[in-house]
Amino acid sequence: MNYWLFKSEPETYSIDDLARAGKPAMWEGCRNYTVRNFFRDTMADGDMAFFYHSVADPTGIVGTMRIVGDAYPDPTQFDPVSDYYDEKAPKDGSRWILRDVEFVSKFKRCITLAELRTIPGLEDMFVVRKGQRLSVMPVTKEEWDIVRSLPRI
Repeated sequence: MNYWLFKSEPETYSIDDLARAGKPAMWEGCRNYTVRNFFRDTMADGDMAFFYHSVADPTGIVGTMRIVGDAYPDPTQFDPVSDYYDEKAPKDGSRWILRDVEFVSKFKRCITLAELRTIPGLEDMFVVRKGQRLSVMPVTKEEWDIVRSLPRI
Protein backbone atom coordinates (compact mmCIF):
# COMPACT_ATOMS: atom_id res chain seq x y z
CA MET A 1 0.00 0.00 0.00
CA ASN A 2 1.10 3.54 -0.76
CA TYR A 3 0.16 6.71 1.08
CA TRP A 4 -0.57 10.15 -0.33
CA LEU A 5 -1.54 13.71 0.47
CA PHE A 6 -4.08 15.48 -1.76
CA LYS A 7 -4.49 19.25 -1.53
CA SER A 8 -7.68 21.12 -2.25
CA GLU A 9 -8.88 24.62 -1.53
CA PRO A 10 -11.91 24.21 0.75
CA GLU A 11 -13.73 26.95 -1.18
CA THR A 12 -13.46 24.72 -4.26
CA TYR A 13 -13.79 21.22 -2.74
CA SER A 14 -13.57 20.40 0.95
CA ILE A 15 -13.47 17.29 3.10
CA ASP A 16 -17.13 18.02 3.89
CA ASP A 17 -17.98 17.98 0.17
CA LEU A 18 -16.35 14.57 -0.15
CA ALA A 19 -18.18 13.28 2.93
CA ARG A 20 -21.53 14.55 1.59
CA ALA A 21 -20.96 12.80 -1.74
CA GLY A 22 -21.56 9.49 0.01
CA LYS A 23 -19.82 7.64 -2.81
CA PRO A 24 -16.48 7.74 -4.63
CA ALA A 25 -15.82 11.10 -6.29
CA MET A 26 -13.55 12.11 -9.16
CA TRP A 27 -10.39 13.98 -8.18
CA GLU A 28 -10.32 15.91 -11.43
CA GLY A 29 -8.46 18.88 -12.78
CA CYS A 30 -4.86 17.93 -11.97
CA ARG A 31 -2.75 19.48 -14.71
CA ASN A 32 0.76 18.55 -13.71
CA TYR A 33 2.73 15.75 -15.34
CA THR A 34 4.28 14.60 -12.07
CA VAL A 35 0.83 14.18 -10.54
CA ARG A 36 -0.42 12.49 -13.72
CA ASN A 37 2.48 10.02 -13.44
CA PHE A 38 1.67 9.34 -9.76
CA PHE A 39 -1.95 8.60 -10.75
CA ARG A 40 -0.91 6.38 -13.63
CA ASP A 41 2.24 4.62 -12.40
CA THR A 42 2.37 4.52 -8.60
CA MET A 43 -1.07 4.95 -7.09
CA ALA A 44 -3.27 1.89 -6.66
CA ASP A 45 -6.78 0.93 -5.67
CA GLY A 46 -6.94 0.84 -1.86
CA ASP A 47 -4.11 3.31 -1.22
CA MET A 48 -4.82 5.80 1.56
CA ALA A 49 -4.49 9.58 1.45
CA PHE A 50 -4.63 12.60 3.69
CA PHE A 51 -7.05 15.35 2.67
CA TYR A 52 -5.26 18.69 3.03
CA HIS A 53 -7.02 22.06 2.94
CA SER A 54 -4.80 24.56 1.12
CA VAL A 55 -5.30 28.30 0.72
CA ALA A 56 -7.22 28.24 3.99
CA ASP A 57 -6.80 29.69 7.45
CA PRO A 58 -5.23 27.57 8.70
CA THR A 59 -3.88 25.20 6.06
CA GLY A 60 -3.46 21.58 7.08
CA ILE A 61 -4.57 17.97 7.13
CA VAL A 62 -8.26 17.61 7.90
CA GLY A 63 -9.01 13.94 7.24
CA THR A 64 -8.40 10.78 5.28
CA MET A 65 -9.69 9.18 2.11
CA ARG A 66 -9.12 6.02 0.08
CA ILE A 67 -8.18 5.64 -3.59
CA VAL A 68 -10.88 3.67 -5.42
CA GLY A 69 -10.37 1.84 -8.71
CA ASP A 70 -7.93 2.47 -11.53
CA ALA A 71 -6.82 5.69 -13.17
CA TYR A 72 -8.87 6.85 -16.18
CA PRO A 73 -9.04 9.87 -18.52
CA ASP A 74 -10.19 13.09 -16.88
CA PRO A 75 -13.39 14.06 -18.74
CA THR A 76 -12.97 17.75 -17.85
CA GLN A 77 -10.06 18.02 -20.32
CA PHE A 78 -12.62 17.67 -23.15
CA ASP A 79 -15.31 19.99 -21.73
CA PRO A 80 -14.97 23.51 -23.19
CA VAL A 81 -16.93 25.05 -20.31
CA SER A 82 -14.75 23.43 -17.64
CA ASP A 83 -11.99 25.37 -15.89
CA TYR A 84 -9.84 22.30 -16.64
CA TYR A 85 -10.46 22.20 -20.42
CA ASP A 86 -7.38 21.47 -22.50
CA GLU A 87 -7.89 22.09 -26.21
CA LYS A 88 -4.66 20.21 -26.97
CA ALA A 89 -5.61 17.05 -25.07
CA PRO A 90 -5.44 14.02 -27.39
CA LYS A 91 -8.76 12.30 -28.03
CA ASP A 92 -7.50 9.08 -26.43
CA GLY A 93 -7.45 10.90 -23.06
CA SER A 94 -3.84 10.03 -22.38
CA ARG A 95 -2.68 13.51 -21.32
CA TRP A 96 -4.73 14.04 -18.16
CA ILE A 97 -6.05 11.27 -15.96
CA LEU A 98 -7.69 11.15 -12.57
CA ARG A 99 -8.45 8.90 -9.66
CA ASP A 100 -11.64 8.36 -7.74
CA VAL A 101 -11.46 8.83 -3.98
CA GLU A 102 -13.84 8.02 -1.15
CA PHE A 103 -14.27 9.61 2.25
CA VAL A 104 -12.86 7.69 5.22
CA SER A 105 -12.66 10.14 8.13
CA LYS A 106 -12.71 13.79 9.11
CA PHE A 107 -10.40 14.83 11.93
CA LYS A 108 -11.87 16.75 14.86
CA ARG A 109 -9.26 19.42 14.24
CA CYS A 110 -6.98 20.57 11.46
CA ILE A 111 -3.41 19.38 11.84
CA THR A 112 -1.84 22.60 10.63
CA LEU A 113 1.17 23.02 8.40
CA ALA A 114 2.83 25.01 11.19
CA GLU A 115 2.35 22.05 13.55
CA LEU A 116 3.56 19.52 10.98
CA ARG A 117 6.79 21.50 10.65
CA THR A 118 7.52 21.04 14.39
CA ILE A 119 7.03 17.27 14.60
CA PRO A 120 10.11 15.04 14.70
CA GLY A 121 10.14 12.59 11.82
CA LEU A 122 8.24 14.86 9.43
CA GLU A 123 11.19 17.06 8.40
CA ASP A 124 11.34 15.45 4.94
CA MET A 125 7.59 15.22 4.35
CA PHE A 126 6.89 16.83 0.97
CA VAL A 127 4.18 19.15 2.25
CA VAL A 128 6.48 20.80 4.83
CA ARG A 129 9.20 21.61 2.29
CA LYS A 130 9.49 25.21 1.16
CA GLY A 131 8.31 25.79 -2.40
CA GLN A 132 6.39 22.52 -2.66
CA ARG A 133 3.54 23.20 -5.10
CA LEU A 134 2.27 19.75 -6.09
CA SER A 135 -1.41 19.15 -5.38
CA VAL A 136 -0.82 15.41 -4.90
CA MET A 137 2.31 14.05 -3.24
CA PRO A 138 3.57 10.82 -1.74
CA VAL A 139 3.70 10.25 2.01
CA THR A 140 5.91 7.58 3.54
CA LYS A 141 4.47 4.89 5.82
CA GLU A 142 6.45 6.40 8.70
CA GLU A 143 5.02 9.89 8.01
CA TRP A 144 1.51 8.42 7.73
CA ASP A 145 1.89 6.67 11.08
CA ILE A 146 3.27 9.78 12.81
CA VAL A 147 0.42 12.00 11.58
CA ARG A 148 -2.19 9.34 12.40
CA SER A 149 -0.80 9.12 15.96
CA LEU A 150 -1.24 12.85 16.63
CA PRO A 151 -4.04 13.94 18.97
CA ARG A 152 -7.04 14.98 16.87
CA ILE A 153 -9.30 16.30 19.63
